[in-house]
Amino acid sequence: MADRVASLLRPRLELRPRAARLAAYITVFALMLSLPQLHAASGTVSGAVVDQSLGAAAATELERVAPVARARDVLTQPRAPLTVSSLVPAAPEIQTYTVKNGDTLIDIALDYHVRALTIAYNNGVTDATLIHIGDVFRIPPFDAAIYKVKSGDTVDSVASFFKVDAKAIMDVNRLYYEPDNFSAGKEILVPEPEAKYPNFELKDAKRYEPPGIPATPVDTRILPKPNGKLAWPVGGVITQYFWYGHKGVDIAAPFGTGIGASDAGVVSQAGWVAVGGLRVCVKHTWGMETCYYHTSVVLVDVGQQVARGQIIARIGLTGVTTGPHVHWEARYLGVLVDPLQY
Repeated sequence: MADRVASLLRPRLELRPRAARLAAYITVFALMLSLPQLHAASGTVSGAVVDQSLGAAAATELERVAPVARARDVLTQPRAPLTVSSLVPAAPEIQTYTVKNGDTLIDIALDYHVRALTIAYNNGVTDATLIHIGDVFRIPPFDAAIYKVKSGDTVDSVASFFKVDAKAIMDVNRLYYEPDNFSAGKEILVPEPEAKYPNFELKDAKRYEPPGIPATPVDTRILPKPNGKLAWPVGGVITQYFWYGHKGVDIAAPFGTGIGASDAGVVSQAGWVAVGGLRVCVKHTWGMETCYYHTSVVLVDVGQQVARGQIIARIGLTGVTTGPHVHWEARYLGVLVDPLQY
């Protein structure tokens, strides 16, 4: 009799461990579904509270799957999308400047590396002697017209009016990547390297041209052929080359990296300028002057003799910049030229 009773109870006793395991798995599954909410509330999966009544099996299983759940949570966090447009340099920004006591149009133009005609045209100034303290000037990052697109305009029609290449307008304003930048009411920049603005005249304009700007067009000047006289100021990656909208070469390098003089010479300028930040310039004996912008510190003084390759400044982020680099400029006989060609 006893044997018969035992045989009847055995299946039920064998089912109990299986039922317990099944219950533990169901509980663990439910906990896994709630892990993101627990994680958000506590800041970590390990902060979840396990009901002690679940037993050791459930607790052990939770400890085993928790790292996987944490990894899943990390891998599924939203990421900022990477687009082709985000890899293209942003459209140049227009700066504003408030006229102070003692300012002249040529002084402001020199600080912003544009011609006086450019500032005058974009701000409706027809007589440079009539600027006033408190006047707010809008200044493009290079010689260009600030133009508000009107209904019916096309890139070709604007280019025809200003007598420039339509491709230049497309490039400067990122229209290949963001065509909506050219729409009614929006402002664009129309590059004018020679500052020849249509239907505009500045009274006695020649008085307001920076020293060294030739009266004849740049392309008629006899400039030296590339001869390798200029050394790179820093070993790094070129992020922007010389072109009509960018009168220098940008070389990216780690913050604080030494900037060497491209050739021997005398320090001609040192100090802060608008947009370019902290800069230093060296005048060389053969008619060339090189300048280095966005530095974090200048290590030489005006009038000091420097040797080729001597560290004169360090890479920084001063002025208008999106990352540590040096903006390297070269002027031959007063004309901005591509330093990589010399």
